[in-house]
Amino acid sequence: MKLSLSWIKDYVKIPENMDLKKLAYDLTMSTVEVEDVEELARRFDHMVVGVIDRIEAHPNADRLKVCKVDIGDGEIKDIVCGGINLREGMRVAVSCPGAVVRWHGEGEPVVIKNSKLRGVASFGMICASDEIGLGELFPAEQEAEILDLSAFDVPAGTSLADALDMNDILLEIDNKSMTNRPDLWGHYGIAREIAALYDLPLTEIEPFETDVTSDFKVEIMSPDRCPRYIGVEMSGVGVKPSPYQMQNRIWKVGMRPINALVDITNYVMLATGNPTHAFDADNITDHIVVRHAEEGEKLLLLNDHEIDLCEDDLVITDSEGPVALAGVMGGAKDSILPKTERVILEVANFEATGIRRTALRYDNRTEASSRYEKAIDPERCDQALALSMKYFKELYPELKVTGYCDNYVKKLEPAEIDVDLVWLEKRLGKHLTNDEIQGKLNQLGFDVEIQGSNMHVTAPTWRSTGDISIKDDVMEEVARMYGYDNFEATEFTTTFTGAINQKDKSLIRNIKEYMAFRCGMQEIYTYPWMNDTFVHAVLPNTDGILKLSTPPAPDLSYIRSSLLPNLCEAVMKNERYFHTFSIFEEAQVFFDRNYTSVYDESESLPEQRRHIGGAFASSEKDITALFREAKGVLENMPRYTHMEAYEFRKEEKPVWADNVVWLNIYLNDEKIGDMGLLAKKASMECGIKNLSVMLFELDGTKLKPLKSRTNHFEHLAEYPETDYDISMLFDVDAMWKDMYDVIMGKKKASAMLKDAAFVDEYRGKQIPKGKKSVTIRLTIGSDEKTLTSQEIENAANKVMKKLTKQMGAELRTQ
Repeated sequence: MKLSLSWIKDYVKIPENMDLKKLAYDLTMSTVEVEDVEELARRFDHMVVGVIDRIEAHPNADRLKVCKVDIGDGEIKDIVCGGINLREGMRVAVSCPGAVVRWHGEGEPVVIKNSKLRGVASFGMICASDEIGLGELFPAEQEAEILDLSAFDVPAGTSLADALDMNDILLEIDNKSMTNRPDLWGHYGIAREIAALYDLPLTEIEPFETDVTSDFKVEIMSPDRCPRYIGVEMSGVGVKPSPYQMQNRIWKVGMRPINALVDITNYVMLATGNPTHAFDADNITDHIVVRHAEEGEKLLLLNDHEIDLCEDDLVITDSEGPVALAGVMGGAKDSILPKTERVILEVANFEATGIRRTALRYDNRTEASSRYEKAIDPERCDQALALSMKYFKELYPELKVTGYCDNYVKKLEPAEIDVDLVWLEKRLGKHLTNDEIQGKLNQLGFDVEIQGSNMHVTAPTWRSTGDISIKDDVMEEVARMYGYDNFEATEFTTTFTGAINQKDKSLIRNIKEYMAFRCGMQEIYTYPWMNDTFVHAVLPNTDGILKLSTPPAPDLSYIRSSLLPNLCEAVMKNERYFHTFSIFEEAQVFFDRNYTSVYDESESLPEQRRHIGGAFASSEKDITALFREAKGVLENMPRYTHMEAYEFRKEEKPVWADNVVWLNIYLNDEKIGDMGLLAKKASMECGIKNLSVMLFELDGTKLKPLKSRTNHFEHLAEYPETDYDISMLFDVDAMWKDMYDVIMGKKKASAMLKDAAFVDEYRGKQIPKGKKSVTIRLTIGSDEKTLTSQEIENAANKVMKKLTKQMGAELRTQ
């Protein structure tokens, strides 16, 4: 939000010697974040008002003129210009050398220099409004129209900033910093805050009073959505330009002047923060009714979009139907027309949540809705009404109020809070006297009564719509007004009753460190939504997947129930840069099931879990190596992260996986994840053309950390150990897990066996059909002596005999 300092000074007399940097700093530290402070006049450096003395034809160009211009330096300057509305005696905006403009209002800014145009020397440039950023304040009616400043009675050479009243300071406020402060969404609210901050008097807005009686009335049929509605019927008005001062201020803060009737409503909104609206009274039949819309009703808005209303929408209607979408936008039927002579001024208050829902439903957030949805207090209608009527009377001296109705059906009760002063001092960490506390709160408009150690605080209405509701809010007001910089840093003491060891949290951290540091994988972070392309490729059945009602893009409608679609998207995006890489992600996933109540039945959330997923990508054709890398990472994870070991089974193929290369992951007979090769069809649909991708995903909430470390000390072997390789023929469907259990199971094949490891497998012409050769590395040793070669051979033979007996293995002879 942009604010004009000169406009703020209408309501609070800020000292002329006030340091702007200090003002911005103090506002940021106490109230709202000031993102930028701009001296508006700097936009018009090296620009002056010039007076055209005479106009001559250009000798070498039919469409150009040579203008003799007085710019106040005692010398007439020649300026070549192609404007179609040039005339002698005309005041124009002249950009002298050094000024920054945009040619024809387009492209990048350029610095004006002395130059020659078609052989004639030209000093500077006579500008159109859009070339110096004033296109919305002085809109041109046709192309090549020069900005005519003849209405500004200033001598030649006057700086353009002085002539157009641009010597102002613009404060840019971060909207997020005042989301909970609806009282600040206007110049008057910020002025009130500055007055409190520096203990300056605040100019009150004189209330509007009238004794008009008529049949004009406003009926509110939905009081929960519209606490107050003021309608004023007026005649003697018409469509005409508003005064330049009003247009200037509206333009400075980012809006576009339109005409006097509309400008008054926008000006009042920018001043008070309370939106207003003007209806063409001749287009309103009977009286105004505020109600919920009915199913099937339609409304053509001012932006020419026709909407189908629903019962949750609040509308302003007459006897013929809806004429405006309450709090969002007026309808085309009630528009201010060129011949409008009577208006109905709306100054109303609407319930915040309903306005926010309606604006989102029709994707139509306006200046009005963005303020109403912050919860404006209904008492502010008095200020908006008073300012509106002041400007209507100033601009239309013949104005007559022919009807007035203030329907205030649901009065706002100020928030009342009791605060224990002992608690307040403890939380502040500083002793403040009762007078200091009361003085700070009084400056902000709070009423304070202190009896003993209890302080009873009544918040002003403009802070009672949710902003101030608990004692901690009062503490914040005292602290920020005292000044956060004025609180000394102090040591605090606390008592630890015992160590806190959150093993489940530590486990997730250990897993991420294991994959990143030990396995060399790159961690990624993705958005919680999924691209439809990757969802349909990897998860063809979308039942149970939540969809966003307002997705960030049309093809990002699903919220993630699995990490795999986003991992596949990351692989696709990195394929052009890397041929081999591995990535992982640990994040929250959501399921459309098992809704759990948070506060009540109307506040519920879907099931949420934390998953761990990874992808191994390679352009190499050896799928076996990629599979072993992925399985190795998962197989060793329990050991290095201190969690209960899981096992691999082959029971239920994942929908996204290759028909052969896949495994399920089980913990205590419960499936907790899958790993496998991304199927070729799914890979092509994801746009992954040249990489093979191994994926895995684990339910992180099912992983169980060990209750305590099970590590124990073991001596290094005192006697040498020997690696002994054997190659045997097995059936092609034999699994390494079964081989290992036979060799190293509860009853080892030999007491001298220390370990067994898979080395390789081979299938070829030398191997019988239906068989495969598996090479196994046995580690053989003794804790008592150095083994002889015969003892090593005997241990290996026992292993081979046991494999032959239990698995039908044969010693490979070739």
